[in-house]
Amino acid sequence: MKVKMLSAQFRVDACCSRIEAEAIIATNRPDLILINLSDPVEDHHAFCKSLRADPATAPIAIIATGVADTAKARFAALDVGADDVMPRPVSDALLLARIRSLLRVRSASEELLLRDSTRRALGFEEVRAAFEDPAHVALLTPPAKPNPALADSLISGLNVPVRVLEAAAALRDGTIAPIPDLFVIDGSSIIDQQTGLFGLVSDLRSRADTRHATLLVIVPDNTHNLGALFLDLGADDIAMASASMGEIALRAKALIRRKHLHDRLRATVRDGLNAAVTDPLTGLYNRRYAEPHLARMAQQSGGDGREFAVMMMDLDHFKSVNDTYGHAAGDRVLAQFADRLRDNLRAIDLAARVGGEEFLVAMPRTTPAQAQLAANRLRRLINCRPFDLGPDAPKLRVTVSVGVAVSGPDGIQEYQPAQMCDRADAALYAAKSAGRDQVAMSKSAA
Repeated sequence: MKVKMLSAQFRVDACCSRIEAEAIIATNRPDLILINLSDPVEDHHAFCKSLRADPATAPIAIIATGVADTAKARFAALDVGADDVMPRPVSDALLLARIRSLLRVRSASEELLLRDSTRRALGFEEVRAAFEDPAHVALLTPPAKPNPALADSLISGLNVPVRVLEAAAALRDGTIAPIPDLFVIDGSSIIDQQTGLFGLVSDLRSRADTRHATLLVIVPDNTHNLGALFLDLGADDIAMASASMGEIALRAKALIRRKHLHDRLRATVRDGLNAAVTDPLTGLYNRRYAEPHLARMAQQSGGDGREFAVMMMDLDHFKSVNDTYGHAAGDRVLAQFADRLRDNLRAIDLAARVGGEEFLVAMPRTTPAQAQLAANRLRRLINCRPFDLGPDAPKLRVTVSVGVAVSGPDGIQEYQPAQMCDRADAALYAAKSAGRDQVAMSKSAA
């Protein structure tokens, strides 16, 4: 298993006991844990349960391996907190697709939780727990092949109403309001119609109104490659057709809980922070938000031993834009500049306007080489296309200078956020002095 993970370009710590695993987790918290629940020496079911009970390790994705390929064994693993179960022999394609899926989810959760911790650090009051509406669930079935037994089992297991729709109806406007928290897609008996299901999953994931819904696909037994394709297309989870109704209900409940948590965190960020911590002209975060967020990013970097990068970006000769074309034209340039930044950064990266024409970009888990490549890519994105100054003005080419600083592998222990910004500022000054429209790296990060 370690060889498989290394060949897939993951960093792996292997251990043979619970004590050894706990020591590794405490010093180098992983993104995902593969755990053999059939170990005859130790009770790893209890270990799995303890990981879920500890707030520090609860967000870590867990895949259980080694269990017998029975409904009872799979249910037991999911019940103690595993995100998925891979009975032996483990399908390499399905395992890697499941890992990719779980890491995508973890990245999204990490981003939302990081932004929520920043909100609290800014002094905003705790959001009062609201009454949670019942989950909305839709069962999508192939044409002329409804599965009333599955619908009845979902209703019984989840204790919520379940709407049964033909798969194509999920894509028709106005037919499924309110948008379901969970789509259960019954593909258990339609191998001959796989292409349509692939399109359905990718379409649901890409549409604005359904992209935050969770997707559980039921696939025929022993179709591991099919399951892997669904996961890579955007399904959140899969279940084999032979899975017990108890297992399907457990998977569905976990997806619904995650959906509700993400919805609450999104609402918190959207409603509680936007007016206070965003720049009204560009829509980017302002300095008030950036400083505590950067502090948390540094703290997180120190915790997991990974580097993070800070860029200071300044539009070249921006004063002449205002003097020549007026402040309205200058505002247009700033807004378009922000759009280009926003469209070309990862979700977990931070972009903020911290001065008149000065912007900050912070990128977690970024090495010096990666930071330099990203900074040059952003610089080219700015100067490759002219800016629109308005109906009565010519389009204008604008350039940007970038200074980059990268933390050491010890993150917060080596560099505080203020020091990082000072180093990036010094590098920005060097880029300006060297002729502008270029990237300069902080000397200690080169």
